Amino acid sequence: MANSGLQILGFTLALLGWIALVASTIMPQWKMSSYAGDNIITAQAVYMGLWMNCVYQSTGQIQCKVYDSILALGASLQATRALMVVGIVVGVLAVGISSVGMKCTKCGGDDKVKKSRIAMGGGITFILAGLCALIGASWYGNQIVRDFYNPLTPVNTKYEFGSAIFVNWAGAALILIGGGMLSCSCPKKNGYPRSYPKSKPRSNATSNKEFV
Repeated sequence: MANSGLQILGFTLALLGWIALVASTIMPQWKMSSYAGDNIITAQAVYMGLWMNCVYQSTGQIQCKVYDSILALGASLQATRALMVVGIVVGVLAVGISSVGMKCTKCGGDDKVKKSRIAMGGGITFILAGLCALIGASWYGNQIVRDFYNPLTPVNTKYEFGSAIFVNWAGAALILIGGGMLSCSCPKKNGYPRSYPKSKPRSNATSNKEFV
């Protein structure tokens, strides 16, 4: 059964990872314009996120525009948005479950075995949230790589990884590590030594028959 220090460390890492997921979901820097090849225009930089795209001018001006239509977006972008939202919602649920099951809290009663099982459930929920975010970011990153190396893609429309993807990967890693630590709270099946039934003493009559 995990001690309270391990649970607090796992919960802290998972919570920091969840905050990173929220930040990366809001950030517009999921992919940025590439300057590879003959694309030497550096007067402006184009960033595209899950919800909007932004243009950074060399003068310091920033112009952002929210996507007008959801159905007009690509399949990878829509899937990534859905996975990130699911990961954040599942992360909120994991925070609540873990808070109840941790030893340092008074919620959930005084039954240590019951609280350990609840904490283990919170850790597993955190792992599910981290997997959702990791799959979403990896899917989106794979699409960026495919478009970049596609010879039919114009040079001026090629993009590279933005900072939001790296923040997402770091947050997903923290959630998986923290959720794994909380999952170590699984109680043992038998916390007490096994008891055996006492053998009945043999009667004197039976003992005397053995000597006849």
